[in-house]
Amino acid sequence: MTPSAPNSSDTTRKIDPIVIQALPVGGGILALSSLPGAGGDYAGDLEHLASWMPAMVITLATPEEITAANADGLGADVQDHGTRWVHFQIAPGDVPEVASGETWDQISERARRALRGGGRVVVLCGDGGARSAMVALRLMIETGAAPGDTKDRLATAQEAGIGNANQINWARGAEQNMPLFMRHSE
Repeated sequence: MTPSAPNSSDTTRKIDPIVIQALPVGGGILALSSLPGAGGDYAGDLEHLASWMPAMVITLATPEEITAANADGLGADVQDHGTRWVHFQIAPGDVPEVASGETWDQISERARRALRGGGRVVVLCGDGGARSAMVALRLMIETGAAPGDTKDRLATAQEAGIGNANQINWARGAEQNMPLFMRHSE
């Protein structure tokens, strides 16, 4: 199925059922995907996402993209499957700011905690492309991956591209948090 370009009434490009593109990060698994419903089968996509058993789902899509994918109940549906959900809206081509009262640092800390604990974190955007890759790249660096290695590693897992120069610069501006191994004294 060839993706169609969005028009004024459809801000989500039409794609096949969601594909979860995963890679090991920080002791857990970080995955990227498009919105459930973007290909026309919200219930099937949601079931596929739930069967993957993520600890956290970060949705970057705009409200218009969510509506266009018929995914207005996404937050509640994800939470009904026992998964933490956060909506951190980023418009196509933009970089993150504050969304719903939470900063990226707050969201990132929760995602990194899930990854360090061996959990699965899924990042969704309206088209499964640049925004989710930008956030994944940032999380990879924030969990201790070397900035120079992350872009190639991510490009191998993500077919849709990593984003524009501003998005890549935002992602690479992350503070690298190396894992700590503490000796416990008695």
